[in-house]
Amino acid sequence: MRVIRVLAIALTVGIGMGSTAMADGFKNCTKLDKASWKPAGDAEAKAKAAGYEVRRSKIEGSCYEVYGVKEGKLYELFFSPEDLSLKHTIAK
Repeated sequence: MRVIRVLAIALTVGIGMGSTAMADGFKNCTKLDKASWKPAGDAEAKAKAAGYEVRRSKIEGSCYEVYGVKEGKLYELFFSPEDLSLKHTIAK
């Protein structure tokens, strides 16, 4: 019984650590109120203009996160909704 309990605790800790490790998003792009943000579609258009094939986009924290493919590689691009400047890029 003790072995099962130890394994259950180890599994719980491992899952918690894995969740933290997988959270690689960049979340701080602006302090501007959402009512003043530029449209999300403008971030997608900017990624397309930079040569990315846009797959999808979403709001992550105070950033527009755009998923795109360029030269066969997947990227996460984080744009400021304030001025659409590229704040961070993650290659997958």
